[in-house]
Amino acid sequence: MRRHVVLLSMALTLAAACGGEKAAGAAGPGEKRQGEGEVAARDRASPMPRRTPSAKSPPGDERAPDTFAVRLETTKGDIVIDVHRAWAPNGADRFYTLVNSGYYTDVAFFRVLEGFMAQAGIHGEPRVNVKWRERRIPDDPVRQSNTRGRVSFAMAGPNSRTTQFFINYGDSSKLDAMGFAPFGQVREMAAADALHAGYGEGAPEGRGPSQQRFQQQGNEYLKREFPGLDYILRAEILEQ
Repeated sequence: MRRHVVLLSMALTLAAACGGEKAAGAAGPGEKRQGEGEVAARDRASPMPRRTPSAKSPPGDERAPDTFAVRLETTKGDIVIDVHRAWAPNGADRFYTLVNSGYYTDVAFFRVLEGFMAQAGIHGEPRVNVKWRERRIPDDPVRQSNTRGRVSFAMAGPNSRTTQFFINYGDSSKLDAMGFAPFGQVREMAAADALHAGYGEGAPEGRGPSQQRFQQQGNEYLKREFPGLDYILRAEILEQ
């Protein structure tokens, strides 16, 4: 756990320097603020239309229902997240807005650290990232702990959450005191546990993707240099 905290600290520093988000882990759950193989997609029928986010100005955050469920259709199977607005209202509203706007379409789990967390949320189209980069939300009080299956937004310091989130693989409760406020819980972890973790920490600490290059070059960079990564193919709010 000490190793995870140290890595997290490194990530937060890099995030603040770069301008994006990083998630908990070897380089912590921080956003890297700007600065710094092909995956076959299943196209199953869905009760909700598939939407692609626009590069226009993002919508204002919607007020989320008190509870709702999100299905992430991924290259390793479905990950269903039960979101509780009472846990983290600002985080829940932002996640609800992002899912409804189609933001999480063809979005990579670009930072997966075995035993620690899986991070996603940088869009594959750089123009979309530019529009969301400064749409930060206020911090929420930490009302739940970062234990296995909990989902929190990444951040790069106070009031810096935007679009990146992470799924905890183990007990990362030491993140609680750092301000990472869980807003949801994964129902079944099988698909999340199967996400490709072979690249490890991101550059320059490890041999995984550089968040700076990813922000600038999008999925073209990832699919050229990190073909093993898994992706969120699309996300949708499940009918209650």
